[in-house]
Amino acid sequence: MDAVTDQSLIVVGCGIAGLSAANRAVELGLDVTVLEKSPKDKRGGHTRFSESFRVASTEADLEQYGYEFNIDDYSPDDFYADIMKQTNGRADEDLARTIVNEIGPTIEWLTERGVKWDMEPLNVGYTVARTFFDGEELVADLVEAAESEGATFEYRAEAQQLLFEDGQVAGLVAHTDSGKVEYAADAIIVAAGGYESNEEKRTRYYGSDYDAMKVRGSQYNTGEGIDMVLDAGGRATGQWGGAHMALIDSESPEYEGGANRVDGYQYGVLLNNNGVRFFDEGEDARAHTYAKLGRIIFEEPRHEAFIVIDDSLREHMRATGPGDFVTEETIKGVLRKLGCNEPEQGARTVEEFNAATNPSDFDPDSLDGNRTEGLELEKSNWAIPLDEPPYHGYRVTGGITFGFGGAATDDRARALDTIGRPISGLYVAGNTTGGLFFDNYPGGTGLANGAVFGRIAAEESAKYI
Repeated sequence: MDAVTDQSLIVVGCGIAGLSAANRAVELGLDVTVLEKSPKDKRGGHTRFSESFRVASTEADLEQYGYEFNIDDYSPDDFYADIMKQTNGRADEDLARTIVNEIGPTIEWLTERGVKWDMEPLNVGYTVARTFFDGEELVADLVEAAESEGATFEYRAEAQQLLFEDGQVAGLVAHTDSGKVEYAADAIIVAAGGYESNEEKRTRYYGSDYDAMKVRGSQYNTGEGIDMVLDAGGRATGQWGGAHMALIDSESPEYEGGANRVDGYQYGVLLNNNGVRFFDEGEDARAHTYAKLGRIIFEEPRHEAFIVIDDSLREHMRATGPGDFVTEETIKGVLRKLGCNEPEQGARTVEEFNAATNPSDFDPDSLDGNRTEGLELEKSNWAIPLDEPPYHGYRVTGGITFGFGGAATDDRARALDTIGRPISGLYVAGNTTGGLFFDNYPGGTGLANGAVFGRIAAEESAKYI
């Protein structure tokens, strides 16, 4: 086994958590090596395929940071309430509070590190403050910023085993193109993403068919970073059978398709291959339902569903995937063209839906209270009749973004053992951690989690060293 020169800090992973850690660490004067499992042209983990942060924004934030958000008043308390609501109160309160309080200053700091923001919303139906970006560009900018202050990035380097001396982290072993290499370090931050791209683990945690689920992000997020921490005595925590599984274009590739999003489904109806509705499309804003809807759709026949709208709603829809809308003069025609098994039943379902609506003013930007009455499955908001031809349809499926299980940490990003004690010199950030998300996910919070705790992990590492 080859050995390399000592460094102060090793960061495992090159997504937003690892990049935030590396950038903050070089600012604090640490000698940093980043080990990235992917080749250089695939670097960035899931961040490479992402596009937005959720950010608390008040009038004071707007004045201090100069941001432009979808809405002007989305306080840290609002953000915290959304996390707790969407996770059914199960999120670790300390982790959630840290994110909502620190994301504003962290976004300002990322701006100083060279991240460029696109303040124009990329989609429809959001009701929270967001900042948007190009994932590939963000990764490149943060790599360049860290390298300019001395950080070293090594690609196709898979961290496999943590090394200890006298109970403290002393380095790790990685598999590289040169074979096994031992890296010595005073502290290590593991920010290697989750286990979602591992077919075996998807089957283990979600069910026998989930090897076939499409992965929206990096093919390299296969869980070894989590395994490494747990093998070193870290505690497994979180909802291992839960995940961010989003509604996506059914023609998305098996891996690395990116968002492949279809926005605006909440305004129409969702039908399965039997031609029936199976989900309250108007339950909440898109940002609060899309991340659980992918799993619900994947459990439907043939792992797919069909969005149907009429021409009045076409302006409120947005799709970014390789597929496209189909258009016909009848509901049955749309469903037949989409490949629905029961287009006649689907047409009857829409007729029954239309008869159950009695809308007042339609407001796509708020929960407008337009609901159906008399259906077995009611629609809670945006229930307006689909009666203006031509009709449009889109075929969708479920895609996984990241799993909700991971290694336990405290609010200072310190890895915890099975008794709850910090493991000396070991820090964990981003989707390698567990305990924050359960059942559902407020859109844009995953990137906020990685950025906040990556930065904190670097600051704690510097204090420790």
